[in-house]
Amino acid sequence: MQTVDFTTLTAVCAELRQGWLPARVEQAYQRDRFTVALALRTLTGRDWLTISWHPQAARLCVDAPPPRDPDTFTFSQQLRHQLGGLALVAIEMAAWERVVDLQFARRPGEATLWHLYVEIMGKYSNVILATAEQQVITAAHQVGAQQSSVRTIQTGQPYQPPPALRDPQPRLDEPLALWQERVSLVPGKLWKMLLQNYRGLSPSLTRQMVRAVGLDPNQSTDTLKPEDWGRLFERWREWLEILDTSAFRPARLETGYTVMPWASASPAPSTQSLVAEYYQQELNQQIFAQLRHQLQQKLTSLLKKLAVKAEDFRQRLQQSDRAEQYRQRADMLMAYLHEWQPGMSQIQLADFETGEPIAIALDPTKNAVQNAQSFYKRHQKMKRSRGAIEPLLLEVEAEMAYLEQVEVAITQLEVYQSADDLASLQEIQQELQQQGYLDGEQRQTRAAKTEFYRYQAPSGFDILVGRNNRQNDELTFKVATEYDLWFHTQEIPGSHLLLRLDPGAVAQEADLQTAADLAAYHSRARQSDQAPVVYTDLKHVYKPKGAKPGMVIYKEETVIWGRPQAGKAIAETQASSAQQAIATQQRGSAPR
Repeated sequence: MQTVDFTTLTAVCAELRQGWLPARVEQAYQRDRFTVALALRTLTGRDWLTISWHPQAARLCVDAPPPRDPDTFTFSQQLRHQLGGLALVAIEMAAWERVVDLQFARRPGEATLWHLYVEIMGKYSNVILATAEQQVITAAHQVGAQQSSVRTIQTGQPYQPPPALRDPQPRLDEPLALWQERVSLVPGKLWKMLLQNYRGLSPSLTRQMVRAVGLDPNQSTDTLKPEDWGRLFERWREWLEILDTSAFRPARLETGYTVMPWASASPAPSTQSLVAEYYQQELNQQIFAQLRHQLQQKLTSLLKKLAVKAEDFRQRLQQSDRAEQYRQRADMLMAYLHEWQPGMSQIQLADFETGEPIAIALDPTKNAVQNAQSFYKRHQKMKRSRGAIEPLLLEVEAEMAYLEQVEVAITQLEVYQSADDLASLQEIQQELQQQGYLDGEQRQTRAAKTEFYRYQAPSGFDILVGRNNRQNDELTFKVATEYDLWFHTQEIPGSHLLLRLDPGAVAQEADLQTAADLAAYHSRARQSDQAPVVYTDLKHVYKPKGAKPGMVIYKEETVIWGRPQAGKAIAETQASSAQQAIATQQRGSAPR
């Protein structure tokens, strides 16, 4: 993940000074244990300044409003208490350091009352609130002597800036010869030598700088020709001039972002929107991968235990199938009492129906009547156990069907592509918590409303597919109308699908086949060549009382064979077209 370097932070601060000085602090809200947001209001508008000390994604930028969930963090409470109603009057940066000093006063023009230091330093990132006298009042992360022998950060202590770097500061007045001598003194990779000999640089910036003059960042410094050094020095001076003039050009790259005009990239409206979008995407990908792995492991474990329980019930039912044998043996003993002899451990008697001899094991300590009574008791016990086991087996099988449905929804979210993918996983997590399958605090959150999968049939009708059980229920019982057709794989876990029809419209065979292909693709049969799919009118789809989310019954269905691979082709083609449309729209909205 690309880190916010000095250049990017300088660009962000330049935009903040231009648009948000002065601004009144109206609220402070902590999104998570690494991110706090300050609501700022100016004469022209209101927005949220996001401040993050995440070890991989520390950043400072105006971002989307936080959710409306309860804020239980003490750090944000202290910021609200101390900064609420004050004005943000200055944004200063330490020389060649990724430390931003946000200064607050009662009103513009008055003396500064509070300093909020934002230190963006990888795993050592922090946010510290100090008084005008530089006394630390609170910090996002307190650092004691046991954690660091170099610099402690504790409430009540004087604020000390991070230890200064020893590398030389880049200067516009530095001559080419001295600059080249310093960079090439020890041969090594070009990008790394730039990084190691000057402060204020980052791996991404030095690589971009080297590529901008047509050189390989990994080539050794001792292979450069004089003209190569000259071109690179020009780029170096251009970087310093842009830092002085704030003439940044924020843009998206294939593997990250840049604020320099060196790469062929997609322009971004602002550095802040670029930073906010990039890190939200990167963090979402991390959370998505972790949560998906966690849910898959939990479901695998649950289904394994249920499979063992179901097999045990089936074996006990097989044993109960022998109940009639015990009754028959008891009847035979009672009919042939005269053939029994004291001390017998086995007796052979003729079967009533076939006449074939049957060996019956006996308890030698009991007489014939007592042995027959034992067989009768075992017969009755097995009959009772069957009546008790059958509903238990049905309950376990229903639970397995539900969890397999959940498993299919998770399996189909193979890679993170949009915020809806993460939101869908989080909805599944909340559902499993509500159903008692996952431990953890069930916070009353307002989950972001995720979009269904959307496709189009050949005749232009919309096709909607649920991403998870919550969406399946919403699709079937809230969104659907009496004109729509409902699709689902037959006796195979999968998503609910709606073929949306206009009043009086009739679906053509191609429309039905497309819907069936997509239903098969969004099911456990995704890797198969064919899968049976049923469709019916919505009036024939019911949710049994007490049924788990996503579980329904249906009748008067029609079976059609779906082709998962054809459904995959449809999904990929239409998704690609949608992404191209979004990219075109973004290019059109970017500044020229």
